[in-house]
Amino acid sequence: MSTQKTVRRQFGSIEESEALRIDGDRAEQLVDALNTDLAATYVTYHQVKKHHWNVEGAEFLQLHEYLGDVAYDLEQGADVIAERAQAIGGIPVAGPSNLEERSPVEFEGEDVYDIRTSLRNDVEAMSTLIETLRDHIELASDLGDYTTEEILREQLVTIEEHAHHLEHYLEDDTLVLESATK
Repeated sequence: MSTQKTVRRQFGSIEESEALRIDGDRAEQLVDALNTDLAATYVTYHQVKKHHWNVEGAEFLQLHEYLGDVAYDLEQGADVIAERAQAIGGIPVAGPSNLEERSPVEFEGEDVYDIRTSLRNDVEAMSTLIETLRDHIELASDLGDYTTEEILREQLVTIEEHAHHLEHYLEDDTLVLESATK
């Protein structure tokens, strides 16, 4: 618990930036969208990281490493989104309960599922994140904030690529035999 006696800034407040010249109303809409994207990215990150830790089976090493890469990209993306929210005058959402509450992505929970179910859940989380990013790219464009638009586009490209790759893991075609006794 903080020992600081005074709150410097209240969460949800907007501090207008003279340098960036984004007025308070536009900044408020953008920060709200960015905080939703930040929350969705972190919820997706934690789910993917959980699967990275718990993956088993014949493809263990490849999936373990790939899911580690996906988690890294999500974490890096979250950092960029949070820094943009702060740069345009907002306070990035933080804290596990706040992130989960604000996120349109629903965390699958603490239980461990088979890898196919886990990957399907990751694709679903990423698909929700993709839709949210697309909506917020359009919002940033409509509000004339081309930097936020570009940041979100870069995140969208990365998330779409990972979602597409995970779909490939879920295909029926495999070199792994179902049973060595057949």
